[in-house]
Amino acid sequence: MQTDSIRAAIRDVVDFPQPGIVFKDITPILADAKLFHDSISLLCETAGSVKIDKVVGIDARGFIFAAAVADRLGAGFVPVRKMGKLPWKTHQTAYSLEYGEATVELHQDAILPGESVLLVDDLLATGGTAAAAVELLEQLGANIVAISVLIELSFLNGREKLGQHPVHSILTY
Repeated sequence: MQTDSIRAAIRDVVDFPQPGIVFKDITPILADAKLFHDSISLLCETAGSVKIDKVVGIDARGFIFAAAVADRLGAGFVPVRKMGKLPWKTHQTAYSLEYGEATVELHQDAILPGESVLLVDDLLATGGTAAAAVELLEQLGANIVAISVLIELSFLNGREKLGQHPVHSILTY
């Protein structure tokens, strides 16, 4: 598997969703069966030899990767959603992101205490969303094995917000 091919497929979109932001567009990876397959394989490898009970994906692009990783690992998939999108009792937390504020939620019964969890997202930027997801998982007593992302924007220092949890990035900018 070549990370060079995956990197080459990522498209920079300047001034999206607002001026000054350079958005990393992963849709060309999703549209290419081999690149998507390879991306999922690389994310699965970040779990190592640990048996994963649940793969948690962050709304919305993280769902794409996390659901596929969960399927390959034989684990359940759990969504961390934007506020108001989950139909049952939730825990929620507010956080700051690189261009605004948001709140995410997780169903109260999504993770059992002690379950081994792999948190997956497409991108780690300032770390606000991932830190909020970690907070929710810790409230439920999850054993967070790792936080795995396809892309990390290291110059934004997002991993500093994630405590002692191992962070794995397939591509770093």
